[in-house]
Amino acid sequence: MPERYLTVAEVADRLGTSQRFPRRLIAERRIRYVKVGRHVRIAESVLEAYIAARTVEPRPCAQDRRRFGKAA
Repeated sequence: MPERYLTVAEVADRLGTSQRFPRRLIAERRIRYVKVGRHVRIAESVLEAYIAARTVEPRPCAQDRRRFGKAA
């Protein structure tokens, strides 16, 4: 199955942001992209990898916090 390439608008829609955010990622070269003429496209797999790399896992359950005592 061939790779699907997304426009900046589609990337913004998937991330739930404005188009400014993916454009900034591209300008700062924080995400891999393909330039076709003057058009910029981001591979679907690259976007998935970007999201996975920035996913924050939850902390362990509350039992672990009890051993540290109460906050001041």
